[in-house]
Amino acid sequence: MADVAHHAGYRKNRPLKDALLQHKALTRKGLSERLFGLLFSGLVYPQIWEDADVDMQAMELGPKHSIVTIGSGGCNMLAYLSRAPQAIDVVDLNPHHIALNRLKLAAYRHLPTHNDVVRLFGMDQVGTNSASYDMFVAANLDQATRAYWERRSMTGRRRIEVLNGNIYRTGLLGRFIGAGHLLARLHGVNLTDFVKARSLREQRQFFETEIAPLFNKPLIRFITSRKSSLFGLGIPPQQYDELARGAEGGSIAPVLRQRLEKLACHFPLRDNHFAWQAFARRYPATHEGSLPTYLRPENYLTIRDNVERVTVHHASFTELLAKKPTASVDRYVLLDAQDWMTDVQLNELWSEISRTAAPGARVIFRTAAEESVIEGRVAQTLLQRWAYLADRSKELNLRDRSAIYGGFHIYEFRG
Repeated sequence: MADVAHHAGYRKNRPLKDALLQHKALTRKGLSERLFGLLFSGLVYPQIWEDADVDMQAMELGPKHSIVTIGSGGCNMLAYLSRAPQAIDVVDLNPHHIALNRLKLAAYRHLPTHNDVVRLFGMDQVGTNSASYDMFVAANLDQATRAYWERRSMTGRRRIEVLNGNIYRTGLLGRFIGAGHLLARLHGVNLTDFVKARSLREQRQFFETEIAPLFNKPLIRFITSRKSSLFGLGIPPQQYDELARGAEGGSIAPVLRQRLEKLACHFPLRDNHFAWQAFARRYPATHEGSLPTYLRPENYLTIRDNVERVTVHHASFTELLAKKPTASVDRYVLLDAQDWMTDVQLNELWSEISRTAAPGARVIFRTAAEESVIEGRVAQTLLQRWAYLADRSKELNLRDRSAIYGGFHIYEFRG
């Protein structure tokens, strides 16, 4: 595993802010972008919110494939390793995500057993996790990543100690989910009770009687009509505009209700770790349900034995691809990053994707709205080299258990 790229330290995140800023500072949109950039400069996603199982089906991922993916919380990168691909390049502009990805890789490589990995990333309130880090992981981290996890707060506690409690309650998304629970409690609803459901029928009943009515409350409609209210979901101003397009009264409450309905009602709770994080703010215990793909025991040895195939880069997707040889990448995972991009940025990205794509390469990504964000925006001379797998995209979008995106999209390289 390569060292973390040199930059001005984990406390600064200028590349990410630059990527977000599309309007002048003293404008309404410019101020909104800068507020989002400020919030996004910290840890955002302790858990990634894209379904790795859907990703791997879409990519038809195999052992000869070279992958470039955005890191985020690092869960999916490790899940991809369960298919033993040839190489994975992980990119992210957020240095907190870089540190988390590198910690997860080192933990898999150096903790003694699968149970130790699960205790570190799959369970909460394990007070010995920081001691396990000290004993097995710390000495195997590069200097920058180790300094990040051992930095002390004003209370004197090291950052790694968050894993003694529940890291999934931290970060921008974790705090947003916590605020959602508080808001529901103010209206008399305890969202944690959802995990008591024992069937899809009971899940549906809880949603219809307890959750759905919340979206008609004046306070919630007011909050969801403000762009800044959804920054905690990692939704930047550009994505909010897509969601709000045509929404009644400018509130995206109906859209959020629809997405939450899918999360709550379309998949058995036992099989949906995203629902557990949303409603219980933790992963299920063994008797309650299944863990994310990267934490399941049947994948442990394959992942552990292949961590050296991953390289983590503090860079943008386009920046990394510009350094790649022609026809050298088989699979590209863009998450929802294109929703943030200008037309110029999209065309620069797809120019590099098309240059580096190997025969039969695939690109997968998600969008806040239902339609593919690149149609009509990326030059036709580039898009004509790619086939949009519309039917397969729709099919897999229905299977995506995270449920927070409007569209899932697959493009295959024609040459």
